[in-house]
Amino acid sequence: MAHEQEEDPHLGAGPDEDESELFLAGESESGSLLSDDSVLPVYERERRSGNANTLLEACAQNDIQTLRRLLERGVTQEEVMEQDVNGRNGLMLAADKGFVDIVAGLHPCPFIDINHQDNDGNTALMIAAQAGYVTILNYLLNYYGGVDTEVRDSRGFTALIKAAMQGRNDCVSSLVMAGADLNAVDTARGKSAKDWALKTGRYDTLYRLRRLQLRPRAEQFCHSYVAEWPELRGLVAKATAPKTRGQRLTERLRSALTITLPHDPRDHGVLDHMVRMTTSVHCPLVATGCRPLCPTSPPEVGKRRLAVPELARQNPGTDLEGRSVRHSNGSVSSAAPSVSSASSVSLASCCTDAERRSSVLSAASSTVRSFMPRGMAHRSSVFPAGCIPQISVTRSGEPTPKKEKKRKMSKAHLEPPLWKYKEAKEEKKKEKKKAEEMAAKEKSDKKKKKKKKK
Repeated sequence: MAHEQEEDPHLGAGPDEDESELFLAGESESGSLLSDDSVLPVYERERRSGNANTLLEACAQNDIQTLRRLLERGVTQEEVMEQDVNGRNGLMLAADKGFVDIVAGLHPCPFIDINHQDNDGNTALMIAAQAGYVTILNYLLNYYGGVDTEVRDSRGFTALIKAAMQGRNDCVSSLVMAGADLNAVDTARGKSAKDWALKTGRYDTLYRLRRLQLRPRAEQFCHSYVAEWPELRGLVAKATAPKTRGQRLTERLRSALTITLPHDPRDHGVLDHMVRMTTSVHCPLVATGCRPLCPTSPPEVGKRRLAVPELARQNPGTDLEGRSVRHSNGSVSSAAPSVSSASSVSLASCCTDAERRSSVLSAASSTVRSFMPRGMAHRSSVFPAGCIPQISVTRSGEPTPKKEKKRKMSKAHLEPPLWKYKEAKEEKKKEKKKAEEMAAKEKSDKKKKKKKKK
């Protein structure tokens, strides 16, 4: 008799019979986003000799020097939004190929449309999430203002659905903590990110989403977080409490008879607490080099996180830690009244093209570089400040100290062991030297005898 397949309460019923046939035939749309109908045609231009001449060529060839030169000279909107035959601009090409330096270098560039879609409806965020470039994805979410995580492509997929289909766990976590909608479904089949992760067999991604829902708020990035294990006091009191002989005997028998097997760390256990504590900014053991801009509003699942330029625009010239900033879906509110920056509003109307380019470039670079992590900033790892000190080498007037001769080891000190094959080798060398010396002496004696005879 054929037993009916039981439904897993966590994973669900799984794919249907007709859908499983499609899986076996390899004709399902969920097999991979890189199917025959979704791969963009490759139209690579012939690379010219020398450096790139346009901003699009610099982004496609990962030429950061040319990109900086073009930005310093000043660019127009047509140069920034130049597209290839697939409808992709320079930022999308850099996100597709994983050029982190280009993505970071394009940040101060004016006229960048972060939500621009190509011929298939993909954005730079979708491309980075689908490819699994979590560094580029986090940079787009944190340093590019106005990123829309709910933009859909021609098939109705969002960036979160694409990352879940490809099993990009880190990208899924970044998008969810940045405010991406977990319940968003595609327009073709009406499936969410969880459904597509189950349909494509990405069980690690499904487990990651379940863990994020169990702990939706990162309270360790808040000032109110206490870096103490809550269960420590109870365990110490239990261990130091007086015990009877029977309790001691049972504990010894239990420890002797129990078999320890490897298992996952227990939730809210000591290992879990150590991981959470060392990843926070208030850890007494690890001194981190950064701190959150809004410690009163830690990241949370489904809560939209504002980028650094948006936070700087909402709080000009003030310390963000002094304000109680509350992130929400599409808006931000603060406890203290904030005054909007007049310079940022009037740039688009009263300035010329050259002045607007230079002012926007300097304003964006000055406001963001202070919050930019050292790994993403274009700085020297040896001299982060940017200025290289001049080092002058002079010869010392004191004579060079002579090396001391090695003293013989006394019997009280330990000596390295002498191996038998090494001793035999040394003896052979000594015998060979003695034989050579004897032969040399015999030759010299013969020569002396010949001279005497003459």
